[in-house]
Amino acid sequence: MRRPESLPRAAAPFLGFARLLRRHAFAIAPEQITTLMQAVTLLGPRSMNDIREAALATLAPPPDRRSEFEARFRAYFYGDAKPSIGGEKDDEKRVKDDRGTREEASQAVRKEKGGELSSALEQLSSRDFQRDPDSLASFRRRLASALPARRSFRTARTRSRGTLDLRRSLSEIVSADGDIPSPLLRRRRLVLRKLLLLIDVSGSMKLHTADYLKLAHATVQGADRAEVFTFGTRLTRITSALRIRDREQALARAGALVEDWDGGTRIGPTLLAFLSVPRFSAFARGAAVVILSDALERGDHSDLEIAMRRLSARAFRLSLATPLAGDPRFRPATAALRAILPLLDDLVDGSSVRSLTDFILSLSRPAPAAEAIWKRVS
Repeated sequence: MRRPESLPRAAAPFLGFARLLRRHAFAIAPEQITTLMQAVTLLGPRSMNDIREAALATLAPPPDRRSEFEARFRAYFYGDAKPSIGGEKDDEKRVKDDRGTREEASQAVRKEKGGELSSALEQLSSRDFQRDPDSLASFRRRLASALPARRSFRTARTRSRGTLDLRRSLSEIVSADGDIPSPLLRRRRLVLRKLLLLIDVSGSMKLHTADYLKLAHATVQGADRAEVFTFGTRLTRITSALRIRDREQALARAGALVEDWDGGTRIGPTLLAFLSVPRFSAFARGAAVVILSDALERGDHSDLEIAMRRLSARAFRLSLATPLAGDPRFRPATAALRAILPLLDDLVDGSSVRSLTDFILSLSRPAPAAEAIWKRVS
């Protein structure tokens, strides 16, 4: 889709409506916005009902959110009062991309005292990161060569251990007037897999999030295809902020982007929100996915199980690093952990930066099933 400044003025309301839907966790792809504008052009339109029908057909809201879509359409195009959506205060998941616009001011919410217990209450706050020595320089240098690789469908020339490059070999025979030179070979290139970090910034992870963000910065600096998201009660992509080379500046920008520090946690719904955005879920396809969380899901864990099943189907390797595993007495005893354990390739200690760097640098080695490991020690 063209950049907003190159669009005609008449297209601005439709682009604004799509942005509004995205801010409220509707999965809207750029191609759908373009199709909406084309549909409105074809329809005329003769009335606002034509625009409404075009929006329903092209933006395709889920059936269970149709009434919310209609309410937001009337609020945006007719100027009605802000719609009251049933369950919005507790259940709506906000998705924030660090390359997009910032959300509008949100409603006041209850605040928790401390982060000792897992909760789904939303608490918006900021975080400052203090300057300290960079102890991750060695990890940053070693990361690119330690990540798992896959064979690409693209090929490159090689002198040995390849397959016959028939086209180039025949061309050489023709240029040599029929003489048969040494056969020319090609083999498939090796491409490093993507690394996706999903970091829990809820109150129950308060003691670890600063270290996790420093590790994430080193990861983005050391790997070309790394992506980082934070989640608590909202989902925020912070990869662009972490591409700033100076760590303090990068963490300060990331701290300003994330709005749900030390609040509640809705792991399953926020992971489902991640998977509902096509551009985000593409980051997980064929990637090594590492979730840094205690996995203390509040209430029903069915959403968490569904999200982990979908992630497992997309990812090359799915790992959960929990600080609870730093205790030798730890066992995956909660209902949520027992439900997702068969879907994990790794369940590892996430209580220290050292254990996490050692694990990430070992991702290219085969992983025993996490369920089998914990059955042996239980």
